[in-house]
Amino acid sequence: MKTKKLLLSCAVSASLVSAGAGAAEVKKIGLAVPNLSANYFIQIKESVEEYAVKKGIQVITVNANDDSSTQVSQVQDLMTQNIDAFLYIPAGAAAATVPPRLARAAGIPVVNLDRNAETEPGDTFIAGEGVKSAYEVCNHIIGLANGKGEMIMIHGQKGVTPEVNRTKGCEQAIAENPGVKLVANQWSERWSQDEGFSITQNLLQAYPKVNLIFGQADGLAMGAAKAVAASGTKQRVFIGGYDGDTGALLAIQKGVFDVTATQSTRAMGRLAVDSVIKLAAGGTVPKEQIIDAVLTTSANVDAFIVDHP
Repeated sequence: MKTKKLLLSCAVSASLVSAGAGAAEVKKIGLAVPNLSANYFIQIKESVEEYAVKKGIQVITVNANDDSSTQVSQVQDLMTQNIDAFLYIPAGAAAATVPPRLARAAGIPVVNLDRNAETEPGDTFIAGEGVKSAYEVCNHIIGLANGKGEMIMIHGQKGVTPEVNRTKGCEQAIAENPGVKLVANQWSERWSQDEGFSITQNLLQAYPKVNLIFGQADGLAMGAAKAVAASGTKQRVFIGGYDGDTGALLAIQKGVFDVTATQSTRAMGRLAVDSVIKLAAGGTVPKEQIIDAVLTTSANVDAFIVDHP
């Protein structure tokens, strides 16, 4: 698909260092992830590790299982293992500031992925664009409902960068459509399918006229779709997700839910490795490196499934 290839081409061209340049100065990278249950974080981990191996770099990955205090302890331990660079996805807003501070104190370059902290940002922040693409997802399902109905929004973890941006984008779409009423918001902790199911099940009992659901991650959207199916409602409920996870793309192909925003997750992992190599060599990188997500529906999902690892 031309759009997908162009997106990945832009991401690759944004890599900031040619192969081998400064690679001798980065032998070991520490990678801290919130969890390894979400497909999104698994893809980042795999892409970082696969790309680093090609450059002769070891990666030590720690998984916080969505616990902020655990992640801080893990990062403290990473700092004792002679890492040359640090890739960081905060486990929550509360954990966002401490690890970059620890790394800087040790003279280690920091790349934040997906989530950032305004008061203690990484040397660069790599993420998918969230506001515009969430707007497009919500606008799409609102269009499917002919601009009318009741919506529930199932948020990700409160206060982290993707949750804030995706909320803002969807709220913009709602504001432009006076026939749509946002009747309920509910936050999750793990962005998971189980949470999407239980939250939707409860909210549908309270708001049986809901015909629009935005799950801020594909897991939440897929859980919502299961809850709608289990409810036995005869009303058509239009559901949007976010991320372009492997299972979600297949679900959209089968008509389980309606739309997502597919991120170039693996390109982000490769760009993160290139960025720390450049930083460790004394180079500079942009403070933010943002890659667009692409609206994905049944009309174009086949090409994304082919491209997806």
